[in-house]
Amino acid sequence: MDIEDFRLLYKTYIRPHLEFCIQAWSPHFVKDIAILENVQKAATNLVPRLRKYSYPLRLHRHITSLEDRRIRGDMIEVYKLLTGKETRKLCYHKDDRAMRAI
Repeated sequence: MDIEDFRLLYKTYIRPHLEFCIQAWSPHFVKDIAILENVQKAATNLVPRLRKYSYPLRLHRHITSLEDRRIRGDMIEVYKLLTGKETRKLCYHKDDRAMRAI
């Protein structure tokens, strides 16, 4: 498998599974983030030509890290909200200390 084949297979089969559920895609705990990154790390290690590089170098040269994709997705959502391209109602529950989107 060469690098271009890997990139195509990764973007088609692996990344959609990692991004499927927002609770899994954007975890709050460091250990959960590390688990997701380990999946990507193992996937990049399947390509023989990439094995000789460290994981950060493999990411830098060939695919985007999951953390960078989460940040990009968050920035896109903020842009949509600020420009009115997407609207959400916010409500405050007496039992909660934070506002929630409906």
